[in-house]
Amino acid sequence: MAEKLAPEKRHSFMHAGQKVFEWDQTLEEVNIYITLPENVPKKLFYCNVLPNHLEVGIKGNPPYLNHDLAGPVKIDCSFWTLEDGIMHVTLQKREKGKTWPSPVLGQGQLDPYSADLEQKRLMLQRFQEENPGFDFSQAQFTGGCPDPRTFMGGIRSE
Repeated sequence: MAEKLAPEKRHSFMHAGQKVFEWDQTLEEVNIYITLPENVPKKLFYCNVLPNHLEVGIKGNPPYLNHDLAGPVKIDCSFWTLEDGIMHVTLQKREKGKTWPSPVLGQGQLDPYSADLEQKRLMLQRFQEENPGFDFSQAQFTGGCPDPRTFMGGIRSE
């Protein structure tokens, strides 16, 4: 049932008409997907994840991304992979349940409507996690959605 509350689609961060990356999030992670240029050996790509910063690029060139993150991450649980021409960066949120408006601070933020939908989806994901026998995939909120991180005493963390 939890897969029914997974992100339905990725958000795109566009700059000057070009897609820089796509991204999505869960209660615990933010995922960034970067389409890699062709004909560049995989061993030349790099990704450096710091608690509040991300740098991605090709060795010997200026970084492709070099930005502060929208929230702090656990660097020991964050990682990146290369597969089928895509760099997938998984950032483990330090604050489980926090809704990120964008992976990078001040860039490509979700519009208010999309941000509200994202917060509702994360809230339902939290309900599903805390009540595994129930199916919240068709649940809806009327009015404003509470913050999934702080609602009813806060999220339980391991």
